[in-house]
Amino acid sequence: MFYDHTKIYVKAGNGGDGSTHFRREKFAPFGGPDGGDGGRGGSIYFEATNGLNTLIDYRYKQQFKADAGAPGVRQKMHGAKGEDIVLRVPCGTIIRDAETDALIADLTEPGQRVMVARGGRGGLGNVHFATSTRQSPKESQRGEPGEERWLKLELRVIADVGLVGYPNAGKSTLLSVCSAAHPKIANYPFTTLEPNLGVVEVGQPRSGDGYSFVMADIPGLIEGAAQGVGLGHEFLRHIRRTRLLIHMVDGSAVERDPWQDFEAINKELREYDAELAKRPQLVVLNKMDVPEAQERWPEFKAKVEAAGYSAFAISAAAHQGTDELIAETSRRLHELAREEAERAAAQTVVDLREGESPVLRPMPDDAFTVSKEMGIYVVRGKRVERMVSMTNQESEEGMDRMQVQLEKLGVTKALEEAGVQVGDTVRFGKVELYWGE
Repeated sequence: MFYDHTKIYVKAGNGGDGSTHFRREKFAPFGGPDGGDGGRGGSIYFEATNGLNTLIDYRYKQQFKADAGAPGVRQKMHGAKGEDIVLRVPCGTIIRDAETDALIADLTEPGQRVMVARGGRGGLGNVHFATSTRQSPKESQRGEPGEERWLKLELRVIADVGLVGYPNAGKSTLLSVCSAAHPKIANYPFTTLEPNLGVVEVGQPRSGDGYSFVMADIPGLIEGAAQGVGLGHEFLRHIRRTRLLIHMVDGSAVERDPWQDFEAINKELREYDAELAKRPQLVVLNKMDVPEAQERWPEFKAKVEAAGYSAFAISAAAHQGTDELIAETSRRLHELAREEAERAAAQTVVDLREGESPVLRPMPDDAFTVSKEMGIYVVRGKRVERMVSMTNQESEEGMDRMQVQLEKLGVTKALEEAGVQVGDTVRFGKVELYWGE
């Protein structure tokens, strides 16, 4: 089964808690603090591989949780790090945040890896809080919670050339003729229910004297595909990666007009994604071994060329005209590759004023916002949420330190300006606190 989209939940491991421990040995009965730090929680990664071709592995298991870091122990010993999880997906997988639909990664090359949930940092042991005036701190940090999120995975077939057209137009036959692929072929609509890939070789590419490219037989489209009629969205997603389209039209269908078929499919492409309508196309009238197709060819060719496309007449089943079509496809792919390389080179040029140099400045993580939602004051900000979540609320020293840090960051002032009163609830991430004197 070709399973090409799913939704999963990932949760990185929490950091281990820091230790509150004091050295107690025979000859050092009142030794200082020696609590170790907690270990970092395991992170979750995605990695692209050529060993998979669907997302079927994520149909039955959709929740993944990494191990938490171990807590720190005495003698300043760190806790063990939680084990990472590496989830393998096919090349061509797009990863998005399920809540915001923001693009996280587009994995197209084997070995590409991206972290989607970072493990929480381990909490500091009490050894870090010792000072000259406070030599026996009973304060330590809790481990930072690991990141968690829902993700949408979408697989788009990676191919240089996509075959599009109505069902039974002969796309699978052409793929079988031009490559070593063996798709199922029969004379009824929707024979192809999932994309088929084939490698087309021109010349002798294995000996260095030729060229090869990947061709995808996209399942047949129908009117309304852009709105999801039939399996429209399932099919159209796979065309978006192709660099060139071969638009096949059935010249033998007595009940349909070839030019109307051509315009109808282009309309579906345009409504689904405006960029698809701009994708280069080679228009092919198939089944020229049939008299009806031969009669329609002159008029169809004139309309196609008037619209600015190249027209070809072939019979995929009889192997007529296929060599010329593949040769032109190879030539156009070379042109597109050269144009893409030129655009990429132009984008890397950076104009700098005299004496300036490019500097990458990371966004500050101490920014925060304060809002009131359903009677609760909500503080959002990466640094402040992390600081509160790692504070041990059972430690008086820890809570005192947190209050000082909130004042330094300006959170206290911002909450007071927002109207917070004694007894109100203030939420920092998943932690809720009561506002006191």
